[in-house]
Amino acid sequence: MDALSKLLSLPDSEKVDCGFVHTPAEIAQQPDTWLSTFELFRKNQGRIEEFLAKARAGKSSSATFTVFLIGAGTSDYIGQSLALLLRKSWGCDVIAVPSTDLLTHMDDLLLPERQYLWISFSRSGDSPEGVAVIDRARNKYPDIQHLVISCNKNGRMIRESVGDPRVLTTCLDDAVNDRALAMTSSFSNMVIFGQCLAHIGDLNKYEEMLTRLIAAGRKFLPRAADCASALAKEPYTKACFVGSGPLRAVAKECALKVMELTAGKVLTLSESVLGLRHGPMAALDDHTLFICFLSGDPRIQRYEWDLLDEIGTKRLVKSRIVVEGAATSEANSFAEHHLSLSDAIPDDYRPAIDVIFGQLLGLFFSLRWNLQPDCPSPNGAISRVVQNVSIHS
Repeated sequence: MDALSKLLSLPDSEKVDCGFVHTPAEIAQQPDTWLSTFELFRKNQGRIEEFLAKARAGKSSSATFTVFLIGAGTSDYIGQSLALLLRKSWGCDVIAVPSTDLLTHMDDLLLPERQYLWISFSRSGDSPEGVAVIDRARNKYPDIQHLVISCNKNGRMIRESVGDPRVLTTCLDDAVNDRALAMTSSFSNMVIFGQCLAHIGDLNKYEEMLTRLIAAGRKFLPRAADCASALAKEPYTKACFVGSGPLRAVAKECALKVMELTAGKVLTLSESVLGLRHGPMAALDDHTLFICFLSGDPRIQRYEWDLLDEIGTKRLVKSRIVVEGAATSEANSFAEHHLSLSDAIPDDYRPAIDVIFGQLLGLFFSLRWNLQPDCPSPNGAISRVVQNVSIHS
């Protein structure tokens, strides 16, 4: 039995006492929930296509059409993991813009004589910044069209958009409205929904990819759990995650998961593979766990092998871990540990799977520090939904 299954098999009373009623189950359920999200998208495909046509999205877009992918924290990283795929699929400018930036600099980020579609991601739909940004945009920039994707049908972002023809809302299944503090299955399912958006014109083709993702995810979970559990027993106090393209967004989300679930007891950083040398590498030491999400592109891989080799030659960290789409012989030379998917999934589609390793590291590090993974912030520094944000006009 793998390390995650062992947690899931414990008596409910022990899960309650240790504070992990939800987190392990929400991580484990992910591959099995992706098909439900796909079916939900297919059920709503017609109304989404009609709305996107109205917003002038898709390949018929003019050169002045711009899509913003909006969210805060984990929800921002959803947008970052999707931006390149949507840009290529829709043939228009697609930019991930944090709602936290839009709240303070909306007027600076919007250009005149340009049409916008804003796609907002939010687990709760109650993020103060997300609600305020949509509200301000609807009042000050009435030509902007909004697609809101949430996991909570009762959230303000959905409730307050009822009846507004400029806003189309979609709520995912309640099963992925994670009850634990850290977003896990809500992240990967909103990523899957975004990948469906990228393939709205060829959804049957994406269904083939999704079948591969589900199979690979199911096989990846137990191996990733055992690796994460073993690493969490070591005396690491830092973790560094790197990735390229959409996998850089995975690195950011994994760094956030470990930081959140350990209440900062494991300090984390994330960077692009090439960006790490430009200063952040100074933070690496023999208490650092180094994780590289290896691209499937052979040209990009060469940059990543160079970095892993340099870190090893300089003895900057104790352990290097490679997460790759398909097993490569170089992994044994440049990393102490490696995890490969059972299928050579293209980088654009890997975020929903690769992020699982960071979620599991966060879970097992949280338990190592005797925290409660469902609510791992004993001093109340963070909460499931951000609180105490005053909105200033």
